[in-house]
Amino acid sequence: MGYAQMMMKSKNQRRLRLTLACGTAAIGLLAPLSTFAQDAEGTTRLEEVRVEQGDPNAVADTGVEPVRGIVAKSTRTGSKAATDLNEIPQSVSVVGREQMDDQSPQKIDEALRYVAGVNASTYGTDSDTDWLFIRGFQAEQTGVFLDGLSLFQTGFGTFLVDPFFLERIEVIKGPSSALYGGANPGGFVNFVSKRPTDEPLRYVETGINSFGNGYLGVDFSDKLGSDDVLRYRLTGKISGGGWETDKSEDFRGTIAPSFTWKPDEGTSLTFLSSYQHIDLTHTSTGFLPYLGTVVDAPGVGRIPTDLFYGDKSLDEYDRQQAMIGYEFEHTFDNNWTVRQNLRYASVSLKEDALYANGWSLADPTKLARYRFAHDTDVDIFTVDNQLEGEFATGALDHNLLLGLDYRYYSIDQAQAVGFGNLDLDPLNPVYGVDIPALGNPYLDQNLRRDQLGIYAQDQIKFGGGWIATLNGRYDFVKTELDDNINAANSTESDEGEFTWRAALAYEFANGLTPYVSYSTSFNPTTSTDNDGNLLKSETAKQWEVGVKYQPDFMDALITAAYFDITRENVPSTITVNGIPQTAAIGEVEARGFETSIQANVTEGLKLIGALTYLDMEVTKATGGAFDGTPAGNTPIQVPELTASLWADYSFQNDMLQGVSVAAGVRHIGKSWADRENTLRVPSATLVDAAIRYEKDNWGVALNVSNLFDKEYVATCQGANSCGYGAGRTFMLKASTSF
Repeated sequence: MGYAQMMMKSKNQRRLRLTLACGTAAIGLLAPLSTFAQDAEGTTRLEEVRVEQGDPNAVADTGVEPVRGIVAKSTRTGSKAATDLNEIPQSVSVVGREQMDDQSPQKIDEALRYVAGVNASTYGTDSDTDWLFIRGFQAEQTGVFLDGLSLFQTGFGTFLVDPFFLERIEVIKGPSSALYGGANPGGFVNFVSKRPTDEPLRYVETGINSFGNGYLGVDFSDKLGSDDVLRYRLTGKISGGGWETDKSEDFRGTIAPSFTWKPDEGTSLTFLSSYQHIDLTHTSTGFLPYLGTVVDAPGVGRIPTDLFYGDKSLDEYDRQQAMIGYEFEHTFDNNWTVRQNLRYASVSLKEDALYANGWSLADPTKLARYRFAHDTDVDIFTVDNQLEGEFATGALDHNLLLGLDYRYYSIDQAQAVGFGNLDLDPLNPVYGVDIPALGNPYLDQNLRRDQLGIYAQDQIKFGGGWIATLNGRYDFVKTELDDNINAANSTESDEGEFTWRAALAYEFANGLTPYVSYSTSFNPTTSTDNDGNLLKSETAKQWEVGVKYQPDFMDALITAAYFDITRENVPSTITVNGIPQTAAIGEVEARGFETSIQANVTEGLKLIGALTYLDMEVTKATGGAFDGTPAGNTPIQVPELTASLWADYSFQNDMLQGVSVAAGVRHIGKSWADRENTLRVPSATLVDAAIRYEKDNWGVALNVSNLFDKEYVATCQGANSCGYGAGRTFMLKASTSF
C-alpha cells in the first residue's frame, strides 16, 4: 500500500470516527425546533415549524401481511404468490424486522443463528462473506435471492447485504427449482428489502461494539407531494473500526434509495436501488490448521483466536457493489394480477493479501503463508414476469400462477498466487516481511450464462380443508466459458431441465395443517472435466412430511418436518487408466428432522426455538470420491445436531416499564474436519443475552453474543483449514424516531 493510499485510509478512518461521534450527539438534538428567519426589514422573528411525528412502527408494503412481533403469517417466497405460511407445503422460516432489532446482527449469517435447518457462520469470523449451510448443503453461493430474484454467486464474485437494509429474511428449505430455476438443493434464503412505508418514518440508530467498530444508520420514509401517490424511502449506513482479529479494520458505507408510485389501489411501481463500498484490512479466523485450533500443536499449543496472519504492508480489499431495479404490479377488475420484477446487479471486487497455509515444513512451530490475489467482476440481469388469478372449476378453487423469467449472469475473474519466505510465529508474530511477486494467473476466465424459465403453479382448495399444490417448470440454459490462459479449454453447453413439485395438505379448523410434498431441483454447474467440457447440471429430489400449527390460544407458529434429500450428478473424481478425472457421478443423501417455534406468548414474552437433526452420507463416488469424500462417509462441516432457544421479556409493570431482557442458547453439534472422517470438530454450546430500554421515541440496547467467551472451532474444511467461531462480542446501540 502506497503512502497516498495509507493517508487516504487514515483520513477515512478519522472521518468515520468524527461522523459517528457527531451522529451520537445528533440523536440527542433531533426534535422539533423553531427556526430563525429575517423579514424584509432585517428583523429576526421566529417561524413555526410543523413536524409530523414519524411512526417508529411503520412497516413497508411487501405484498404480504407484515410480521407482528416475531411471528409471520404469510410469505411470497414459498409460492411467489402471497400465501399463508400454513399453506406452503415446505418448511419456511421468517426472521422479521423486530427479531433483527432485538438480536442486533451485523451480518446476515448472524441473523440466521436461531433458524431451524440453518448452520450459519461455518467459516468462523469473516467480515466480507456470509457463510450458510441449509439442510447440510452449502448455500451462500447458489442459495441467495433478493426480493425473489437470484443473486447467484460463484468463486469470489459474492454480493454482500447488510441486515439493516432488510424488512425480513425468509428461508425456504429443500429443492425449490420448480419456481426459481437453478438453486441449492438444501434450500435458499430470500432477503426482502426495505421499501417506502405507508406512514412517515424518521429513524436514526448508532452503535459500537467491543472491538471499536461503530456505525451510524438512518432510515427515512414519507410521501412526496401533497397526496399519497408517490412515496420515498432513504436508508443509509456508514460503519468502520476494528474486528476480532488483531490489526483488522474496515470502512464501509451503503445507501439504498427507493420510491413507490401508487396511483390507485390496483397499481403500484416500486424502484429499488443501492450502492455499497467496502475497504478493509482482512479479518478472518479461517485457514488455520486442525493442530493448533481443535487440539494443541506440538511446541505451540493453541493458536490465539485474534491472530492476524496477514501483513498490513500488503492487504487490499476493495468492493464496489451496485443494484437497481423495480417491481411493477397491476390488478385488473376481474382480480387477475400481472407483475414484473426486474433488477440489474454488479459487483467489482479486488483482493490481495497473505493467507495461512498449514504448518511450515522448515519449522513446524510456524505457520506457512502464501500471497493470494484475485480481480473479479460480476453482472447479473434478472427479470420475472407473472400472471396470477383466482377462479373455480366445480368444487375446486384455484389460485393459478403463470410465469416467464430470464437471467443473465457474467463473471470475469483472474486469480494468482505467490510464494516466498513468509513463515509466521503465531505466538510472537513479526510483520513487515518481504512480499513475493505474484506468479502468472492460474485462473483467468470469463463465464456467461443465459437462463430462460417457463413455470406454472396451481394452488387448489377443495373439500373444506384440503390444499393441493402443483408446480412445473422448464429451464433452457446456455453456458459459455472462455479460458484466457488456454483457449483450447474454452467450452460451452446447452441444457434443458424440467423440475416439479406436488404436495397435499389438510387445514384443520384448530390451526393444525399436516402436509406431504415431493419436489425436485437442478443447479447448473461451473465445473469442467479433464477435457475442459462443462459437466452436466446437478439435480436433487426431496420427500418432506410435516405439520404446521397456528394455535388459537397463542400468537405462534409451530412446525415440524421430516425430509429426505438426494443430490445427484455431483462432481466426483474417477480414475481412468490411472489418471484422475472429474465426472458428474457423485451422490449425497441428507435425511433429517427439524422443528421450530416462534411465539408472541404473552404481551411481554417472545419465544424462538429450533432443533435440527441431520444424517448425511455420500452414497455414490464410483472409482474415487466426491470432493475427496469416500462413499459411505459424511461430508465435512455438517453437524448432526443443532439447537437453539431465545426468550425475550418486556416488563409490563410501572416500575420497569420500557425495560426488556433476553437470553439465548445455541448448540452446534460435532462435525467432521476431514473427508476421510478421522478428525472431529467438537460440539459447542453458546449463550447470548440482551437488555433494552425504551421510552417514548428513544431506545438503548446492549447485546452480548457468546456471553461466556467460549473458545470453539466453527467448522473445518480440511486438516489445514479450520475457523474459530466468534468470541464474546458486546454491541451497544442507541436509536430514536422523530
